[in-house]
Amino acid sequence: MRIGLLTEGGYPYATGEARLWCDRLVRGLPQHEFELYALSRSAEQEERGRVVLPEHVTRVWTAPLWAPADDGRTYSRRERRRFAECFKDLVRGICAGEPEPFAAGLYGLAELAREQGGLYAALRSETAVRAVESACRAPGALRSVQRAQVADLLDFVDELERLLRPLSLDWYEDLREVDVCHAAAGGVAALPGLLAKRFFGVPLLVTEYGVQLRAHYLEHSADAASGSGGPGGPGAGRGAPRPAVRALLAAFHMRLAAEIYARADLLTPGNAHARRWQERCGATRDRLQTVYPGMEADRFATVGEDPDCGDPDTLVWVGRIEPAKDLIALLHAFAEVRRAAPDTRLRIFATAVVPGYLADCRSLAAQLFPDEAADAVTAGENPVTFEEIGGPEAPTPAHAYGSGRVVVLSSVIEGFPITLAEAMLCGRATVSTDVGAVCEVIGGTGLVVPPRNPRALADACLSLLRDPERALRLGAAARARALELFTVEQNVAAFREIYLRLLARGAARPDGGTPFEQPPEARVPGHWTSPTWATPAAAGDRAPTAGTGAPDAGSGAGSASASASASASASAAGPDPARTPTTTTTTTTTTEATV
Repeated sequence: MRIGLLTEGGYPYATGEARLWCDRLVRGLPQHEFELYALSRSAEQEERGRVVLPEHVTRVWTAPLWAPADDGRTYSRRERRRFAECFKDLVRGICAGEPEPFAAGLYGLAELAREQGGLYAALRSETAVRAVESACRAPGALRSVQRAQVADLLDFVDELERLLRPLSLDWYEDLREVDVCHAAAGGVAALPGLLAKRFFGVPLLVTEYGVQLRAHYLEHSADAASGSGGPGGPGAGRGAPRPAVRALLAAFHMRLAAEIYARADLLTPGNAHARRWQERCGATRDRLQTVYPGMEADRFATVGEDPDCGDPDTLVWVGRIEPAKDLIALLHAFAEVRRAAPDTRLRIFATAVVPGYLADCRSLAAQLFPDEAADAVTAGENPVTFEEIGGPEAPTPAHAYGSGRVVVLSSVIEGFPITLAEAMLCGRATVSTDVGAVCEVIGGTGLVVPPRNPRALADACLSLLRDPERALRLGAAARARALELFTVEQNVAAFREIYLRLLARGAARPDGGTPFEQPPEARVPGHWTSPTWATPAAAGDRAPTAGTGAPDAGSGAGSASASASASASASAAGPDPARTPTTTTTTTTTTEATV
């Protein structure tokens, strides 16, 4: 089976979102052939390189969302009129919140780009700005966009061109050949798959471990609070996006999410929290199947199978140090814990940091817990330590979780809590705030308290510190639950079954094609009717190509037929080391040479 895997800002790049689970999925299904279609978010991400891909990844297409994409294409008068009509429908759907005009405009622009070339110049033209202005001023437009000024319109059009850039890519003729399009996220990443389904009837699967619409809301609310635009977003370097721009972008993402959820053959949210978001945006329950993310349980086996590992008087926190994790509340809660249990320590392990917030947390810890010394000549030590995973004390996450018996999560915003699932694999009792998918992940194997309540967090931690046997029981139950639900094996098995089910019931293709009608031997790279030692040029001169007409009579026809049969047999028996296909990396302007 050929799977077209669509990503944005992640796999196959060495850094980014959804990188790990995509890599585990691809490596876990070597019997399938994967083609990667990746959108990158920044030059820095591309400079850091890509992960090493397995051999059954046969093609890689990449395109940047961060760089200008002017292909020099200008439209004729008739094409400009066609663009204006489609774009008016699109922005009317955005500004008035109407799904039908939005869909008509989106697919109309996609067809125009497919037939006539890129939309870069048209989307940045005065025609586009005036169309947005008219839609904002029209009766029925959202109140939040009616007062948009010229600067707002220019910023929105600039960002909209970036978001719609996948419409101008030359990926769709290749995507029509895949059996299933699998988008590793919603939003812009799913656009190529949405169009492949529209144009060619290719089944579309969308996986969201973090809902893109929710992520957009959180990102822009944070930008507004901090007064700075997001990286590469509207207003980057010029302060936070103004309210009208934020409202227009939110309306676009809302309409795009609703269209994706309405057209996808199957949606696989990573948890019930994400599933509820999708249902509120129009997804129907018959096309929803929860698939939990998979983690490598073997990495945590040593700690998880040793119940005596770790200091019973140590609390552990692991994660990215940022305001959403609410370490301020955790430090105040730990102050309450120290009053009742003076020997308790708190070890904070950072996977990444927001520098300003880390400085605030260090300052608060120094105020709440002055360095303690046993006598007048001993150096003082703070009971709260800030450490990094990868250092000598904690070279791996397993060592960090194993340093204590109780793991704490104090977040006020959370999607799927990866660190909580890892702590469960380590057999640790957990104390968590009730946010996101925490209760779904814990499932009764840990203590849950309200967010922003340091007193409740302290009481829950003290109850486990004072009852180590209960902590051990909860840790064992947590590990058993994590091994059942959150392993790579269950994740890969779920998608293996989903791929087969989608292919079996997939949408009918407009050209009447059927799954598996073309045998794998027909796509062996190179000239498979020629000897392996023949050069491509010589092979093209001497060997007939399938479908070019009947071969000549006599010995020539017989030898060509024998050569084809021998090559087909060799392909069926197994790959020849001398002809093993290699991963081909291409860009949107490079033609793939795979037959």
